[in-house]
Amino acid sequence: MQPVRFLILRFSSIGDIVLTTPVVRGLKQQVEHAEVHYFTKPEYREMLEANPYIDKVHLLRDNLNDQIRELQEEQFDYIIDLHKNLRTRRIISALKSVYFTFDKLNLRKWAYVNFKINKLPDRHIVDRYLEAVDVFDVKNDGGGLDYFIPDRDEVDTGRWPGPFNRGYLGFVIGAKHHTKKLTTDKMVSIIDRIGHPVVLLGGKEDYQAGESVRKGTRTEVYNTCGSFSINQSASLVRQARLIITHDTGLMHIAAAFGQRILSVWGNTVPEFGMYPYQPHPHSEIFEVRGLSCRPCSKLGYRQCPKKHFRCIRDISDQQVADKALALLSDASPLHG
Repeated sequence: MQPVRFLILRFSSIGDIVLTTPVVRGLKQQVEHAEVHYFTKPEYREMLEANPYIDKVHLLRDNLNDQIRELQEEQFDYIIDLHKNLRTRRIISALKSVYFTFDKLNLRKWAYVNFKINKLPDRHIVDRYLEAVDVFDVKNDGGGLDYFIPDRDEVDTGRWPGPFNRGYLGFVIGAKHHTKKLTTDKMVSIIDRIGHPVVLLGGKEDYQAGESVRKGTRTEVYNTCGSFSINQSASLVRQARLIITHDTGLMHIAAAFGQRILSVWGNTVPEFGMYPYQPHPHSEIFEVRGLSCRPCSKLGYRQCPKKHFRCIRDISDQQVADKALALLSDASPLHG
């Protein structure tokens, strides 16, 4: 029996890659003889290489024309476009395979941002991704998101000096846009109100902010920003007692592990459909509702367009800390 060959297109970002995993799993498990290929950027390879539902990963190179010729040799039956931009249209046109995609709802998001008219459906983007494969009778299996960490990338926190090896709170301090992030003083305030060992998580670009937080707090803080790969950071997320995070990629990785997530939202809003997907039921979203200027963008800015930054500054440090303390004192299982 010949395989049914699928090519999934998704080129960014960490969070979006994770959010496509239910489609990958659904095709592999529910379509007979499915062979699933995934086309993405090289920096996301490590996130996908251990996924048992992916047969082959293709990595974007500088010369797309040469790569398209290589993809044509694969003779894909179907393309699932979960990125939907000019590049993916070019690939689809060249490969001439039957393709399916999803509605990005850009006009509705634009209306929400510019006129505060919310006509967005109450549907997570994962469910909208899954609509792209409805034609194959792929159903949402309720299994949530996937993230597979190779053994070599597991971090042995048991070797860390105390108090971190006795359990820590993970604090994701990064985000692509500044208007999504808590200010340094608010992060310090939340950490000191909790008073529990904290591991700061983020990329190289977050290291200096992490140092400012570490030096500004009275609490035991380990700044790992830029010191670990994506998979290693995912391992730290998985092992944390709970996660405090902005609207960013590690938030979705935390959801894949069923973590307890306290997510903080600045200029973006959960209504865009990118909130934690099927996280631990004790997770909570913190946001300032009722601001006439929010959302000011579907992505974010380097600084608040209104200069007051109330979407972040009006979030109660004490409420975030109180919720974290309640979860840390809870002896029930951390996941599930």
